Amino acid sequence: MITARLTLANLRIIVAHWPDLHHALATTGTATWPPAGRMADYLASIDRRTDDEIEAADWNARALRDLERSPEQIGETRAPIRLRILDTMAAVETNLVEAADQIAAAVQRSPMSYAPRGWPAADRARRDQLAREDAADPRRWRYVGTRSGRHAAAWLLARVQGLPGPFERLTDDQLDRIAAVAASAAQRVEQALDMADHKATLTRPCPDCQGELVIEAGAGRTPMVWCSACGHTWTEQPSAA
Repeated sequence: MITARLTLANLRIIVAHWPDLHHALATTGTATWPPAGRMADYLASIDRRTDDEIEAADWNARALRDLERSPEQIGETRAPIRLRILDTMAAVETNLVEAADQIAAAVQRSPMSYAPRGWPAADRARRDQLAREDAADPRRWRYVGTRSGRHAAAWLLARVQGLPGPFERLTDDQLDRIAAVAASAAQRVEQALDMADHKATLTRPCPDCQGELVIEAGAGRTPMVWCSACGHTWTEQPSAA
């Protein structure tokens, strides 16, 4: 059984980074690694090339990106990142909302009933008020209305935490169900937002020792090229103002 701590961490990733997915919808590009558009910067740092050579490399990089997007190119090409983000959000949202529907059907208590007609007026008014408040409890999972992936993740997070509300305790099977959905969803979000580590070997050798060059980035780190033989490292040069 996946630990509750890991499940909570995965659900928090979804809640925290759902706005980032919306922001990423406005971006475009390809999912290739290393990123062709930035290779000129890496290689400029290594070679200390002239401005003309760097400009030529930039032109080649732009041409490569155009080729990757060209409908005339033979064979399959990767979809623009906007479509990948959209696909990720749709899949994650579908799975999380479905899980929340199933869990709510099993653990969410039905709202309090209204008072019978024969009750005294004061008692009936009080009971009906309690029934309305119970039905409108914001902690309840709704089968209509706000049903986003982020809302579903937050609701499932509260259930795993055991927060109070009109709910029964989760069973081990229900915890396992949430854990599996949360793990898959968090992985999709991290991949779509490029939060995971990336590493690739360059085709050209180290200019110092002819060793193998490796480009590494991801997880919020500044992209870097390093030689696996001599250990020399290069970082991306900042763009000229």
